[in-house]
Amino acid sequence: MGSESQNQPQQEASSMNAIFVMLLGLAAMFLGYVFYSKFVAEKIYKLDPNFKTPAHEFEDGVDFVPTNKYVLWGHHFTSVAGAAPIIGPAIAVIWGWVPAFLWVIFGTIFFAGVHDAGAIWASNRNKAKSMGSLTGDVVSKRAQTLFMIVIFLVLLMVNAVFATAISGLLVKFPSSVIPVWGAIFVALIIGQIIFRKWMGLGTVSILGVVALYLLIWAGPSAPLSLPETMGGLTDNASWVLILFGYAAIASLLPVWMLLQPRDYINGLQLFIGLILLYAAVLLLGPDMTAPAFNTNLPENTPSMLPLLFVTIACGAISGFHGLVASGTTSKQLDKETDLRFVGYFGAIGEGSLSLATIIAACAGFATLADWEAVYSSFGQGGVAAFVEGGANIISQGVGLDNEIAETLLTVMAVLFAGTTMDTGLRLQRYIFQEWGNIYNISWMQKALPATLLAVISCVALAFGAGSDGSGGLAIWPLFGTTNQLLAGLTLMVITVMLVRLGRPMYVTLLPLIFLLIMTVFALFIQLKGFYMEENWFLFGLDIVVLIAAVWIALEATSALSNLKKEQKS
Repeated sequence: MGSESQNQPQQEASSMNAIFVMLLGLAAMFLGYVFYSKFVAEKIYKLDPNFKTPAHEFEDGVDFVPTNKYVLWGHHFTSVAGAAPIIGPAIAVIWGWVPAFLWVIFGTIFFAGVHDAGAIWASNRNKAKSMGSLTGDVVSKRAQTLFMIVIFLVLLMVNAVFATAISGLLVKFPSSVIPVWGAIFVALIIGQIIFRKWMGLGTVSILGVVALYLLIWAGPSAPLSLPETMGGLTDNASWVLILFGYAAIASLLPVWMLLQPRDYINGLQLFIGLILLYAAVLLLGPDMTAPAFNTNLPENTPSMLPLLFVTIACGAISGFHGLVASGTTSKQLDKETDLRFVGYFGAIGEGSLSLATIIAACAGFATLADWEAVYSSFGQGGVAAFVEGGANIISQGVGLDNEIAETLLTVMAVLFAGTTMDTGLRLQRYIFQEWGNIYNISWMQKALPATLLAVISCVALAFGAGSDGSGGLAIWPLFGTTNQLLAGLTLMVITVMLVRLGRPMYVTLLPLIFLLIMTVFALFIQLKGFYMEENWFLFGLDIVVLIAAVWIALEATSALSNLKKEQKS
């Protein structure tokens, strides 16, 4: 068998030029925003500029704050982006760059934009309730209970695993430490300037970006590393604790003070980084080294169908986006019509990052052999492939020093992951507070105790299954399927709302059906794998998620059926 595989003809690299891939992808997403998002906003969601948003109705200066749409776009986009639109596509290209490219483009236009804007709309029309709370009103109380469990699991995985990912990057790239933590102080200053209106948004944007890039330039000249062991903890574990301490404080501060300005500047930084990377592609004109369809898959690589659709979540569609959209974004929406730009264009921004990741991971290596050395097994690639491949393209295309290019891309990934942690912990605090309201536990309804519970649960997972703080990776194999299930459930709530209003529902129903089929299919495949590996913890958790998926789908079907009967009568 081995000799037969050695005698097979060597697969060839794709002859497609990365410029064509880039222009085709960007043009498709641009047209999707101009035409499809306008149709969805005007004909499906029927956005009303005169509707009084919860940000005005419940304005408190902490969570409910009417916000400029460009600043809010920065918060929403960078909160939902994290490192996931880099990690997912950079892993999924192992099946070839064409499948990943198609899912990112079509997923962004017809799935993510509709889902993200719809989640903001649904929450905005219901006093900024979260998707979990909204499920109880729209579907049923049983569905709400199950939905809240799924949400809690997703947030637990996101917070615990992103802390591990960030700590690993800070250890591997010490030149990124000063830019990453310096960006927090820049954001605090910018937050005061914007909130107190000391300067115009254009001026403060330029100053913030300049400060951030000065930090990136200074990073390689002053790399910082923690001691390999400190107080009995490894450097990775120490960073994990520091990150959770920071995220806890950030989640309690008013959104205008740190969350909004940090996310806004990160959003601008991303677009500058993307422009730099795309400009380098135009100047260098590299070919896609990776195969269009990989016929030489490493051993134990799973089937592309359905796992492509759960491996690439952020960058195509992700349930976590619905949590951010209904958890923090809807509380800051100044005008309802702003949500087309904030939600749908936020999805376009994420799609453009995933497109850049595909190009960096597939055109940033000199030869097919170099690419195959990185993708020697399933799960390889990730952020490291994006940083290495992207830095090669930037340094060769625009002449930037390779170390500075690596630092720039690493800081981009870390800052996104960090903003996701900020928002993720705040959302987890909201979950505990909502549980406090549901079960009449008065102390849990307060911000500080709820935040402590959120941190304790994340730290317990991080260190309970890994002494270096990487315990979140224990349940990470289920993240993709659980996250996509959450996206399907969010679309389900939006669909029921559309039916109640007598509006066309196919825009959300078709993506919903597709996602549920792929997710349940993937859950069964994973269930078999966990059984073969005798991983009984994940096997049991997989069954819990499967039961929740089927149960909530039945509850939604029942709700839709009852609505149809009411409308006929």
